[in-house]
Amino acid sequence: MDTSYIWHLFYLHRKKSIAVGLLLTLLIPDLRAQSSMRYRRIHLEDYEDRTIRYGFLFAAPITRFNIKYSDAYVNADSAYQLYSPNKAGFRVGFILNTILSNRFDVRITPAVSLYSRSVESRYPGGTGKSEVRESTWVDFPVLLKYKSQRRRNSRMYMVGGASLGLETNVRRREVAGSSRLLTKNKDLSVEYGIGFEQFFEFFKFSPEIRFSHGLVNLFEPVQGNTANIGLQKLRTHTVTLYLNFE
Repeated sequence: MDTSYIWHLFYLHRKKSIAVGLLLTLLIPDLRAQSSMRYRRIHLEDYEDRTIRYGFLFAAPITRFNIKYSDAYVNADSAYQLYSPNKAGFRVGFILNTILSNRFDVRITPAVSLYSRSVESRYPGGTGKSEVRESTWVDFPVLLKYKSQRRRNSRMYMVGGASLGLETNVRRREVAGSSRLLTKNKDLSVEYGIGFEQFFEFFKFSPEIRFSHGLVNLFEPVQGNTANIGLQKLRTHTVTLYLNFE
């Protein structure tokens, strides 16, 4: 009789025991997850304490000319297609970043860029002509940076500003009657983009995509230059992938 009574007690509390067991099964993984999150290491915690930060960058620009056609393209040029294809370049430079607040920075990224822009003409019969402008530019972008709230070791950001470009390997002005495409050696562009910051133990890595739209007409007409036919304005357009290290 006593033995039956003991088993009866287990039977009465069996449902409660099962419920408690299930509750512990659900809570233990959550407690472990909270414990691992609590002790996850945050790199460069004092990053915002220094007002000025330095770094370097590598970049791969894809660039072309935005063409505005002249009346001669319809009336005097025999080409049925006149366009500027996308061409890859290379850029390397330095980063000077000044922290203004928890949300805003001022960013200067002087760099040396190697470009190869061209204007392609296509004629009936399958013939064509390519005017290539290979050049080295020194760029001085000044950007305002807006940062999101930092989530442990990562955050997003946006940049926007302007860039002054100076061509360094300027050729001598072509004489009348030449057929080489001529462009000016100074450019001013509007730039904007978005990036992602990842903090590591000793440095910060930031991949970034940035768009650039030239404001200056780089086309330089020369009397008698056959490369001028059909062109009125040439403005730069560039999309660049940056790899920033700070």
